[in-house]
Amino acid sequence: MLSALSLKKIDHEIEKYPVDRKQSAVISALAIAQDEKGWLANETMDFIAQYLGMPPIAVYEVATFYNMYNLQPSGKYKLTICTNLPCGLSGGTDAAVHLKRKLGIGFNQTTADAKFSLKEGECMGACGDAPVLLVNNKRMCSFMSNEKIDQLLEELSK
Repeated sequence: MLSALSLKKIDHEIEKYPVDRKQSAVISALAIAQDEKGWLANETMDFIAQYLGMPPIAVYEVATFYNMYNLQPSGKYKLTICTNLPCGLSGGTDAAVHLKRKLGIGFNQTTADAKFSLKEGECMGACGDAPVLLVNNKRMCSFMSNEKIDQLLEELSK
C-alpha cells in the first residue's frame, strides 16, 4: 500500500510516542501517505488505521477535520488561501477573488489541466503577513498582492 520509505518515515514518527500510544502518529502518518499518493483514498486511510492499530473511523475523523488533507485527487499545486477575518480584512478576500479569476475556478475546484486546485483555508497563524497562502501545505507565501500572485502562478506553471 505504501512504499518502504514511507513506512520507515511513519515508523520514525511512531517512535516519538510511548509503545501503547502509536496512534498519536496519525497526523504525521496521513501526511506521509498523502506525500506519496497525492491524496488520501479510503483504502489508504484504512491501511493507516490498521498500521497504527486504530479504528478506521478515528483516522477518517482526523483526515476530514484538517483541510491539509486531500480526500480526492488534487491538482499538482494545491493553493490554500486564508480568508479568515484578519486575513480577509487585510486583503485575503481580494486575493481570493484574483486567484479565482486568474485560474478560472472556484474554491474546491481544479483547473482543467489538473495543475492547480484552490482551497479556502482557516487561520494559518500569520495574520501579520496577510494575505497568506500555502502551496501544497508546505510553502507559505506572505503579503500576496495581485502582482505576487501572478508571479507565483507563473513560477509554478513552468
